[in-house]
Amino acid sequence: MKDILKKIWSYTWKIAIWFFIISIGSVLFFRWVPIPITPLSLIRCVEQKVDGKQMKLKKNWVPLKEISNNLQLAVVCSEDQNFINHRGFDFEAINKALKYNKKHKKQRGASTISQQTAKNVFLWPGHSWIRKGVEVYFVFLIETFWSKERIMEVYLNVIEMGDGIYGAQAASKTFFNKDAKNLTKSEASLIAAVLPNPIKFSAAKPSPYVHVREAWILNQMANWGGELSYEEEEEE
Repeated sequence: MKDILKKIWSYTWKIAIWFFIISIGSVLFFRWVPIPITPLSLIRCVEQKVDGKQMKLKKNWVPLKEISNNLQLAVVCSEDQNFINHRGFDFEAINKALKYNKKHKKQRGASTISQQTAKNVFLWPGHSWIRKGVEVYFVFLIETFWSKERIMEVYLNVIEMGDGIYGAQAASKTFFNKDAKNLTKSEASLIAAVLPNPIKFSAAKPSPYVHVREAWILNQMANWGGELSYEEEEEE
């Protein structure tokens, strides 16, 4: 029995070591290298094939400087207004969500842009405690080894923005027939408005609900008082 336990412990220890080596190595590698594909986009392709639909996967990686600051500000205002200042988790937003969820059937999330980036790049969709625990680990890694600009760059290049559409450039071309660097505030807010459910909602054919969110995001952008600035906000 002792020999069996020793073998189990030895294998577990080796697996843990290799996990840390591979995970840290991957985060360091993708600090500079574009993300080729994500687990979610692969899952969506399989779902399309199973449903008898044509597989769609539109994506086109562009550097952050080629993505309109309007879109960068729009996603911060809609998804994570403390993005510049927090270290991966917005505990104030988490506490508010917990209090809200205790009183309402419709649950409210509090995932930050860093959490969504870690989940999209390194993990699989789901809500299990194991996946959440691994997500915390990867959020810590990207917040340690990546800059806020890099997190935003990766986020805006891999996030699902429509049916088979991933990233700002593909969404801009598909919905507005223009490059992501030329998005107006209204166009950027429409893209940001559908992020909670880009399969159900469309920036090209916005529903009344999407228009309501668009107006709210535009108002938040106006209250921000200017462009999204990473260096200045971090110094404050």
